[in-house]
Amino acid sequence: MNVEEVLGAFYASKNEDERLASQSGAVEFRVTTAYIDRYLRPGGRIMEIGCGTGRYALHYARRGHRVTALDLLEGNLAVLRGHMRPGDDVEVAQGNALDLSRWPDETFDVTLLLGPMYHLFTEADKLTALREALRVTKRGGLLFAAYCQFDASMVQAVFSGRKLFDFVVDGGLLDENAWLPVSNPAGIFELYRREDVDRLDASLDAERLHYVGTDMFTYYRRDDIDALDARLYEKYLAYTMSICENPHLVGASNHTLDILRRR
Repeated sequence: MNVEEVLGAFYASKNEDERLASQSGAVEFRVTTAYIDRYLRPGGRIMEIGCGTGRYALHYARRGHRVTALDLLEGNLAVLRGHMRPGDDVEVAQGNALDLSRWPDETFDVTLLLGPMYHLFTEADKLTALREALRVTKRGGLLFAAYCQFDASMVQAVFSGRKLFDFVVDGGLLDENAWLPVSNPAGIFELYRREDVDRLDASLDAERLHYVGTDMFTYYRRDDIDALDARLYEKYLAYTMSICENPHLVGASNHTLDILRRR
């Protein structure tokens, strides 16, 4: 199977809407939108690359923004279209994060790249996706790029009683001598540490404003977070916001958000 078929099969087996609707699943969304909202001006134009089923695209369209929502998978876009209401200002497009040539330079005030970096396995493809996203962003505009973190994945997926260690090593997904992930599409997700993201950023004409852990300790205690009452859940979100840029803690997050301003 090609990459589109592999990812299509993977995401067809998941209910992303259900995950994001849970209290634990919503932490990443709440933290991410809190940072986007710091910079997004009223009526700003947004592009979401790798929009999935449209959680962010529809959220901002319903707040008065013009949104272009691009995804590789037609199945995701079908779900997005099914959620749309009359008046939602969303241009829905099927395509690849590596080729945004249908959009001119400096089209968008804010560009969201919240999924594609999870599934790119070569340095060339990663840089192409980032540079294309920056190209369509206005000078002085913002790029929000999300990454999956290696260490949280190791602790939760490999050392949590699921007996996956031999599978990971035998499958060529881990360099056990260096304790580093191996870029391999067989793993579905590309995993990063902050230094990997720093290396990519060094090649971009952009400055970093924030590097954020968007779910921090949430998935270590998922069931407990889901069981919190509304008051304690809001306290937990406030706690997460207070630590999410702490450089000593951010590497423990499952997902991070790199916030860049185009020069």
